[in-house]
Order: sequence, then structure tokens, then C-alpha cells
Amino acid sequence: MRYQPIPNDLFVRNRLKLEKKLKPNALAVILPNDEMPRNGDQCFPFRQSSDLFYLTGLDQEKCILTMFPNHPVEAMREIVFTVKTNDKMVTWYGHKYSLEEAGKVSGAKTIKWLDDFEGVLRELMARAHVVYLNQNENPRFSTEVISRELRFIEQLRHDFPLHNFERLAPLLTDIRLVKEDEEIELMIKACDITGKAFNRVLGFVKPGVMEYEVEAEITHEFIRNGASGHAYPPIIASGADTCILHYNNNDKECKDGDLLLMDFGAEYANYAGDCSRTIPVNGKFSPRQRQVYEAVLRVLRKASRMLVPGTTIDKYHAEVCKIVEKELIGLGLFTEEDVRNQDPENPLFFKYYMHGTSHFMGLDVHDVGNKQQPLAKGMVLSCEPAIYIPEEGIGIRLENDIVVDDDPLDLMVHIPIEPDEIEALMAK
Repeated sequence: MRYQPIPNDLFVRNRLKLEKKLKPNALAVILPNDEMPRNGDQCFPFRQSSDLFYLTGLDQEKCILTMFPNHPVEAMREIVFTVKTNDKMVTWYGHKYSLEEAGKVSGAKTIKWLDDFEGVLRELMARAHVVYLNQNENPRFSTEVISRELRFIEQLRHDFPLHNFERLAPLLTDIRLVKEDEEIELMIKACDITGKAFNRVLGFVKPGVMEYEVEAEITHEFIRNGASGHAYPPIIASGADTCILHYNNNDKECKDGDLLLMDFGAEYANYAGDCSRTIPVNGKFSPRQRQVYEAVLRVLRKASRMLVPGTTIDKYHAEVCKIVEKELIGLGLFTEEDVRNQDPENPLFFKYYMHGTSHFMGLDVHDVGNKQQPLAKGMVLSCEPAIYIPEEGIGIRLENDIVVDDDPLDLMVHIPIEPDEIEALMAK
């Protein structure tokens, strides 16, 4: 792996947290991600299931975890299965976990070859009163592709129709929300690498460069610092495209006088960074660009201090929208009288700020959790206010990653964001 080894006591503690939430005589089965076909004889680069990685640290395809805390045989209470290697596999694909290595990475005591999984599973099912199965329940996600988890669910329901099956995702969501100290350290590393990439970009951008060249500079810095790559497809949007929220064609020329909005983040040890910065292509903000930029920066400063225990994303976002509304009035986009006369169901600010301020972060850039979830110390969220003025060709988004606390911790405080600092660095 490109990242430094993670002490396995993190994964042992994570499994203990899940174990405490399982019902008596329950079996839980956690599967790896599919190896997704690309084209011809190729697959996309493998990325482990966030849930399986969270519980085992295993970053290899074809690994499975079973948990049966109440099983009378101690060796059957926690089992990791990994693919059995042979000389031909090593010749073609390189090293794979041995039984000893899988145990060292995960901290699990019982490790078996994947060949044994079907027989062991039937033995576990014979004793289980409850069977917990997992699937991706992220409300923002839908796909036509049938996952390994769904195929497994269908197979087990067919083979064991009288068993009581329950959802594992709510339990995993609950324990993944608050980050352990080791997880925060990994996210700090992802943010540090992201910052290095932004500093590289500040010395590179000038009129005439292509958006994909900027993306290449970011990618270069990510890889050379041990990241697996981007935590999500990067947005490198210049000119009018700064007002397109999920623009990622990244194929336009960056022109003199335009802004360049970049939304990007490194993935390190499967943990995500998520940063947004907006800079002037020619190295100097116009008076209007700076006016809008400073308005967004003021919102970011205030909003990031509001990510404290007890609030929810919904409540917090409503307060941030009030701050944005005042800034929009100050920018002359509408008046206080306009606000008093507006349609409450279609507020005026929504034309210029139409997305959420924060989302949970962790092993997924849009991590587990919901907008009504009370925030607790140790949760990590993005903070990404913005103002988009399409008629002026101005779109500005600024985003840092924040650890929830009574005194919130900004993981990206070291990444340049003040307009004077950005102009000075671009002038070097």
C-alpha cells in the first residue's frame, strides 16, 4: 500500500463497537467491493468497501469478514477470509495477503482461505437467530448495477428463506460517524496532501493553461505524496463554468480575467479530503471578484465556527443561509425590501446559493449520516459556502474540512485562502 501501516487496534476497536450493537445469537457478514469491469480484459482500479476497510483494514479484493460474537466456539466468533494465493497468481498480479498478513493487518485471530467460506457460512447460519447483511444505503446514491452485496442477499434469502435478516447499514452508520483519533490523523494527512497540490497550482495557473493541465498538476502532487489519487472526480472550472456545481469536463482554456474554481481532495488510506478554492486566472482579483470572494470567505469563517455538538446540518444550514442572504444584499443582488416581499417557498438567496453548506466526511467524501443527526464531538464535516452569479460569470466556492468540537478544528487552516495571500503566491 502507498500509505503507512495502520495499527490494527483501530480495527479491533471498530469491531467491538459493532459487536455491542448486534442482537444475541446474531451473525453479521461484511463483503468486499466488486472488481468492476472497465472494457476488454480490464477492470477499474480496485477500491475496498468502506465498511469492510473500517472493520478490518484489509485493502485487497476478495476478503470477507464474519462476526458471530455469541458463538460457543471462540474461533468462530470473528473470521476473516482471504483469497488463497498461488505461484501463477503472484506471477501475474503480484503479492497477496498470506493468512498471517491478513491477521496482522486486521487484528482478527481466525483467518481462513476464501475457499472455506461457503462451508463455514452454512455452519454459522445453522446457529444464527439473526443475520445482519449490508448494502450501500447512502440516500444520495442509486445505480442500475447490482452489487456483490445485493447478489449475496438474494442468494442467502433463497438458500435460507426461514432466517431472520436485518439491516447492518444503520449500525455501521452509527459507529462510523464519530472518528477515532487515528482516523482524524489519516484525514489530516489527506488534507495536507491536498494543500500541497493547491500550492503547486498557485505557481502554475496563468492565462492560456487548460483546465486538464491544472488537474494534472493536482494529480501529480497527490500521487507523489502517497495518496491513491482523487477522493472524487475533481472539478476544475473556469469562466462561466464556475457556476456549474458538478462540472468536471475540465477541458476549457483558462482565460485572462476569469476565475478558476477548483473542488478537489486527496484520498489517503481510503480517507478523503475535500477542498474548494477559487483563484483569479491572471493572478489578480478584479474589484468585483474580490468583493464577492470576501463575502464568501466571511460566510466560511462564521459557518465553520457553528459546527459544534448538538446542532444538526439542517439547523446549521438554515442559519448559514441567513448569513448568505445578508451578504447578497451587501453585494447589491437584491434588497431588504425584496426579501420582505419574497415567496417564502422560493427565497431570493436560492438563485445564488442553491446547495448545502456541509456533509459528513470520512471513508467516503459524502460519508454516512443524515441531516437531522445531532452533531457530536469527533464528527468531521465539510464547510463549503458559495455565491454564484451567472450573469456576471462569477462563481466562488470556498471549502474546508472541520472536526466538530466546542472549538471546531479546521483541518485545512494551513491551505491558503486569504485573497492577498493567493495573489502574492501567484505573483512569485
